Amino acid sequence: MPSAREALLDSAHSALSTLPWNAVRMVDVAAAAGVSRQTLYNEFGSKDGLARAPVPRAADGYLAGVEQRLGDHRTRGEGPAELARWTVRAARADVLVKALLTGVWGDRLPGPGGLFAGRRTGTAPPTPTELFTLARDRAVAALGRGPAPGDPARLELACEIALRLALSCTLVPADPVPAPGLNAPNRTAADRSRRRSPARSTPA
Repeated sequence: MPSAREALLDSAHSALSTLPWNAVRMVDVAAAAGVSRQTLYNEFGSKDGLARAPVPRAADGYLAGVEQRLGDHRTRGEGPAELARWTVRAARADVLVKALLTGVWGDRLPGPGGLFAGRRTGTAPPTPTELFTLARDRAVAALGRGPAPGDPARLELACEIALRLALSCTLVPADPVPAPGLNAPNRTAADRSRRRSPARSTPA
């Protein structure tokens, strides 16, 4: 059974996935966790404290996923591709992971200023650059433990390219349902062409 703190973190994380942070109420987070509002305040002190708490856990979960997925795929030569797949899936499934990876917090999440206030004490979550480097280095380490790790420099470059491609897909997702006969880039070009062209009447 999770502790009260873990239950509250799960509840706050779930609320962030469905509501803008300014609409999240402490009493609702506590009720969803099955604890009193006083317990919530005892654990986190304030709504700002609650906002900060799930973010490092989201970063740790993403990095743990990197190690787990690459440990499962290192013998099949799919390491960098699996790194990209996991990064895209994690960002799509978790708004905090997406914000941590891209630095785009938007108006639905807590403002990042307070989240990174603890950098001097080591309690702040990683910046996008730091998280990118951590993910790349953990991927290289996991893949380097395989039976045929190859050249470390080439492996690092492959993982870096995979991560950059994944971040591009996260920031600019592809059209999930392209029109028949058009892939996503062609469809975008066709849409721009239609918008620029004046409408023409069909002769009788």
